[in-house]
Amino acid sequence: MIGAGLIGLGWWGGSLLRMLNGSDALTFVAATDVDTSRRSVAKEHGIPYLDDFESVLRHPGVQAVVLCTPHDSHAMQIVAAARAGKHVFSEKPLCLTRADAERAIAACRQAGVQLGVGHERRFEPPIVELMTRVARGDLGRVVQIEGNFNQDKFLNLPADNWRISKKGSVGPLTATGIHVLDLATAMLGRASSVHASVRRLATGFENGDSLALLVGFETGAVALISAVLTTPFDGRFAVYGSQGWAEIRDKSHPENSEGWIATYVLRDHPRESVEYGGAPSARTNLESFARAAAGLAPYPISTDQMLLTVEAVEAAFESAQSGQIVRLG
Repeated sequence: MIGAGLIGLGWWGGSLLRMLNGSDALTFVAATDVDTSRRSVAKEHGIPYLDDFESVLRHPGVQAVVLCTPHDSHAMQIVAAARAGKHVFSEKPLCLTRADAERAIAACRQAGVQLGVGHERRFEPPIVELMTRVARGDLGRVVQIEGNFNQDKFLNLPADNWRISKKGSVGPLTATGIHVLDLATAMLGRASSVHASVRRLATGFENGDSLALLVGFETGAVALISAVLTTPFDGRFAVYGSQGWAEIRDKSHPENSEGWIATYVLRDHPRESVEYGGAPSARTNLESFARAAAGLAPYPISTDQMLLTVEAVEAAFESAQSGQIVRLG
């Protein structure tokens, strides 16, 4: 059992408290937030509320910290936690630039602590199965990936909330689109070009509410990604190969998973449909991190894979601002 300090008690921090209740791998023993009114969230879950991030790092029962904080603070907080000898789990994106991510990873490596990241979609049962089939070559050579992740959970946020601010985020990308982008880099490797279009069409969100993203990869394959923050939830991930294709559709938002339907169509084979029950992928991710921190099993997402996603996110930020294609390498 790993004792963890939770940094950030907003929407997602509160969700993690609920999801990890009863876990035999990770338990929250302290929490903090820059908004002191959120001490009530910690109290509700029976967790001590401390004054600040540094107080959590000093807490004798804290072996790891879980960051649910603004994106532009992740690099600094990861480095500080590592230097304090704490394992670190950061919500996505890990960092906003490859340089910051490399610095954070180096700090964790030097301190000998585990680093984890909130790419929980990699832990969803149908995604695990799909990645296994793709790696086995069932679909042939992958030529294109398509995916979308739409939700309307931010519509009631106050106008000054960091999630919809221009500072350190591109709303539809950092909120939801990054999950699809991370799955694409997990399957296709390093991005070679990124073209992002971000629009504000139906909200007052400073950082936009609609994303269209075209990513080219060194393999020659491409990913077409969309993310919209103004519609009810819709999630889809599809892979097209030279021998067949596969599609996964979510039944509900992963926060309260109700399951998935996966379809596989291979040349000269009957159509296959697989239905999956709900599964707590965010909890599975954090418990995998905790077991890795305890030395029981390797963490499934390598730091090299983390870097691939961060550099693609950085290029998407640049493209969204310039309106131009950004080429990597």
